[in-house]
Amino acid sequence: MHRYRSHTCGELRASDVGTDVRLSGWLHNRRDLGGILFIDLRDHYGITQLVARPGTPAYEALDKVTKESTVRVDGKVVSRGTDNVNPDLPTGEVEVEVGEVELLGAAAPLPFTINTEDGVNEERRLEYRFLDLRRERMHRNIMLRSSVIASIRSKMVALGFNEMATPILSATSPEGARDFVVPSRLNPGKFYALPQAPQQFKQLLMISGFDRYFQIAPCFRDEDARADRSPGEFYQLDVEMSFVEQEDVFQPIEKLMTELFEEFGGGQPVTSPFPRIPFRESMVKYGSDKPDLRAKLELTDITDVFEGSEFKAFAGKHVRALPVPDVAAQSRKFFDQLGDFAVTLGAKGLAWVRVTEDGSLTGPIAKFLTEENIAELTKRLSLAPGHAVFFGAGEFDEVSKIMGAVRVEAAKRAGHFEEGVFRFCWIVDFPMYEKDEETGKIDFSHNPFSMPQGGLEALETQDPLDILGWQYDIVCNGVELSSGAIRNHEPEIMLKAFEIAGYDRDTVEEQFAGMLRAFRFGAPPHGGIAPGVDRIVMLLAEEPNIRETIAFPLNGNAQDLMMGAPTELDETRLRELHLSVRKPQPK
Repeated sequence: MHRYRSHTCGELRASDVGTDVRLSGWLHNRRDLGGILFIDLRDHYGITQLVARPGTPAYEALDKVTKESTVRVDGKVVSRGTDNVNPDLPTGEVEVEVGEVELLGAAAPLPFTINTEDGVNEERRLEYRFLDLRRERMHRNIMLRSSVIASIRSKMVALGFNEMATPILSATSPEGARDFVVPSRLNPGKFYALPQAPQQFKQLLMISGFDRYFQIAPCFRDEDARADRSPGEFYQLDVEMSFVEQEDVFQPIEKLMTELFEEFGGGQPVTSPFPRIPFRESMVKYGSDKPDLRAKLELTDITDVFEGSEFKAFAGKHVRALPVPDVAAQSRKFFDQLGDFAVTLGAKGLAWVRVTEDGSLTGPIAKFLTEENIAELTKRLSLAPGHAVFFGAGEFDEVSKIMGAVRVEAAKRAGHFEEGVFRFCWIVDFPMYEKDEETGKIDFSHNPFSMPQGGLEALETQDPLDILGWQYDIVCNGVELSSGAIRNHEPEIMLKAFEIAGYDRDTVEEQFAGMLRAFRFGAPPHGGIAPGVDRIVMLLAEEPNIRETIAFPLNGNAQDLMMGAPTELDETRLRELHLSVRKPQPK
């Protein structure tokens, strides 16, 4: 018999009754019922119930072993009997009557329980992540992640893509976030940068003559944590294709996502094909460039209805309306609670009216609306008895953010929200540039390596803020999974695009020497995308926080509490790297 096990803890069935077996695992739980010990023994594969009778060596040994210790047991498989079957366990028809026990690894007192999901705080969980990962939910999430990645690889190969690796140590690049830098011992005073994405290298692979590339790529960005973004490092399905237009990129990715979410989504349907929504339309209708299409409500821009209005709350402001059917009869509490929600987002309040049975409007602001206002709102919003309309007014971006969130919250509260489904969409036609409100500087709004719609002519003749890029995002249930673009593969277009963003020719030639040199040797039109693996698993696992799907994430302050990173270097190491440390002065 094997030194540690003849079977796993998830393997035994009724057909094994009478068999002598050896199991190894963690002591998950222990119950003393009438002097008989019942032990749940857990390993990677499942749980098997052990039985130890009083007066036996096994009883004496297992009675003293602390929870989460590792043990090896020898015993005989016996039937639990019809009345004692545990239908929640695959091994629930049998148990192992233990004859011999070997303690393999004793566990110290636990900082939190493993066999229940108690309310231990996240910092504690991350400090003892190796214990946290023993919990059923976390173990399931990490195994889901493994299965998802394996499936992605298989499906990408079936779609004709080839997996290739790109460098981890490279040069800094303006990807929109801060780089993590690595000092070079052999090149004093110089630094590598960890890749924010394999952007330039995957483009270079296309220029090198490869056609369909993919990689499960690690990416490193020195940015703050959010619920859907882990600080430090993350993984993405990096994809690039040659001789393609936008739709050529969409087709394989849409097929991949549909199959992936059908495979691992627990039976929740995936709506297909994915709608294509222009960025500006998305901002107006949904208040967001990552709309949650499960909410069956839309916003309407009614700014023009109140042009020249004497109603000060709306006059001279951008105004957005949210019509909601079948809620006019709701109590005042419904309206007040939705207003309170808007206030938490930064609104001063939430204006609203109801549509009565005779088509007239009532509510706090009804008296400020003229007959012309009411007629136009009724027509524009297709109002009918039973409707309520919520209004937001202010700057475009501010109103979009607030009313976009109100749209989803109102849909959930009013029964206009579709649960148990994956609603994907493509957001397309992003602006190539945006203006910094404080400095007035024109900068890239998305990916600086994107091809502008209209090419060089558009860059030379149009207002930069009117130029659209061949840029796109894929969104699912309000979560942005990925950004992508058709790339700018022509040197003169690239130089002009960067010039508009404030980069002179010499700077671009210096910072992107490798790319520009390659472009000048016959670059193919190419494009790609990079869906986030962490976010995909987060959606499939139905977890609200991305750290619940990563085995060893950093905390919100980009610290590894388990390993103690980041750490300080001693003077010997600093001298070897030609570095000195200048710490910030205390305030």
